[in-house]
This record gives sequence, C-alpha cells and structure tokens, in this order.
Amino acid sequence: MAAILEFYTNPMSRGQIVRWMLEEVGEPYEIHILDYKSSMKGADYLAINPMGKVPAIRHDGVVVTEVAAICCYLADAFPAAGLAPPIVERGEYYRWLFFAAGPVEAAFSNKAAGFEVPVERRAMFGYGTFELTIDTLEKAVAGKQFVAGDRFSAADLYVASELGFMLQFGLLDPRPVFSDYVARVTDRPAYVRAKKIDAGLIAAAAPAASA
Repeated sequence: MAAILEFYTNPMSRGQIVRWMLEEVGEPYEIHILDYKSSMKGADYLAINPMGKVPAIRHDGVVVTEVAAICCYLADAFPAAGLAPPIVERGEYYRWLFFAAGPVEAAFSNKAAGFEVPVERRAMFGYGTFELTIDTLEKAVAGKQFVAGDRFSAADLYVASELGFMLQFGLLDPRPVFSDYVARVTDRPAYVRAKKIDAGLIAAAAPAASA
C-alpha cells in the first residue's frame, strides 16, 4: 500500500515553494487548504504544527514543517525524482539551501519590515547585513547553471523561490545574475503546474473574501 502524502497549505503563503517541490516529486498528494483566520489556528491543525502556520506535510504519519526541511525530506523520501545529489556531493547543496533558509530569509524579512540592524549589534545577527548576505548569494549563483552541482536540485528550487519573491516585491535590486538564474531555474513544467494550481486557488478565494 502506497504511503499517504498530505499537504497543508494556503496558496498565499510559502506553501507555494512546497507545492513546486511536490510537483517536481510527481507523487500523488492530498491537499488541505487552511485559512489564516480559523482553520490554521484550530485544534486539529495545531496538533500537526503548534506554530499554527503553513506549510506542513504528513507522509505516512510523519509530520514535517519548515519549508527547507520539507524540501530536503521530500528529496530524500522520493529519490527517483533526482532532487538531491549523492550524499558525497551534498556539501554545496546543503550549504546554499540552508543559507537561503537562514541568513537570506532573516535578512529580507527584516528589510521588508523596515528593520535595520544597528552597526554595533551586527555580530548578534547571523547574516551581518542585508548587503553582505545578498552579495554572498550572488557569488553562489554567478557563472553557474545550478547552485549545487551540474543538475537541478531542491537547493535551486528553494534559492530561486527566495530570489523570485524578493524580485517580485521589490526587495532586491534586479541584478542580471539573479534575474537570469531565476528565469533559468523556473523554466520547468513542474513550476508552471504549481503556479497554475495556486493561482487558481487564489482566484477562487477572491470572491469569498470580498463578499
């Protein structure tokens, strides 16, 4: 009997990254759409993720939260999809996936909130400054087709998702190296399918929200 793969999300969330990952994996999955006002904070979902946020997955009873962790888990749980390099080649893969999930996420979240780390407290923050973080990420993708190795991986999926979000909302200068990388990495059927699914869900929810 096939393991059950369940996906808890809201289409207007970082769940879009996991949706793309699931489409790359290519296995069937059950979708649970949660809303921010009620079901995401309800007892049933809090039993899955006490943080009351999405996304999350449950695979044959195993719960995984946090987008980067979900991407890594799915890559390992479904190796036939080829979304993770061999173990001996995973240094760059882990490095840049978690760099995007840690320093990059923190740096752009603070920037979006209008918070700038005081000079005297930069040592307290893992990313130092927004500029340093973004310059480091530029070096990671410059001159390469993929961020880790010679083929697309979950690291590309996560890094491109972060960069695409920042570019879309004007949180990042549109450096050609970033724009070219995102365009190259998102030129995939699974990405198109994932975006179409979430766009449809967002459109369907719009009339209810305005009623």
